Amino acid sequence: MPSDRRGLAPRKQPRQIRAELTRERILDAAAHVFGEYGYAAGTTNRIAERARVSIGSLYQYYPNKDAILVELVTRHLDSGGAAVARSQAQELPDTLEGVLRLFVRTAIDNHLDDPRLLRVMAEQAPRSAELLAKVEAHETERFAYIEELLAKHPEVRVTDTYTATRLLVTTVELVVHKVIAAPDPIDVRRFEDELVAMLHRYLTGPSETAGSGTA
Repeated sequence: MPSDRRGLAPRKQPRQIRAELTRERILDAAAHVFGEYGYAAGTTNRIAERARVSIGSLYQYYPNKDAILVELVTRHLDSGGAAVARSQAQELPDTLEGVLRLFVRTAIDNHLDDPRLLRVMAEQAPRSAELLAKVEAHETERFAYIEELLAKHPEVRVTDTYTATRLLVTTVELVVHKVIAAPDPIDVRRFEDELVAMLHRYLTGPSETAGSGTA
């Protein structure tokens, strides 16, 4: 559920290297604490202790643990966006299967650090207006790139590339997040192979108009 900005924004933005390092230490500590204890038990006291700062120092940067979690989600989104940008900037594989594998692997690699933290971010993070806007901006840019790619690739057989793009991007993001964050372990490379195969079959299968066929 979207939340208002009050209480979710950092108290101050670091302007010195030492202050920035302290902020990063708090965020890294929070990631470990939320992953180890969960959100309810991941108190600011535990975060401050893990970061080796006083609770007063922590509150100079963040008003509460909600604001810390929102910052962690933002950092996750920025990291994923940078990884996607790098994959799009490089020369793409010649085959559609290779292109799909590149994008799927990029998404998987961005979710491998701590599945428990992923669950906390997905289930507990407040949805501020700024966070929702960032998600929308990432999606808009991603949709435009993928739709152009599908429209030009000779192996793609789907005719409605607008809908196909949204199915492709949303499927990769949601399925990767759900599977990697699940408590039961999975063979990551086998998961990658199956997801790539599923997407490839969809994009290269015979394109037929709905309801067509012989009577």
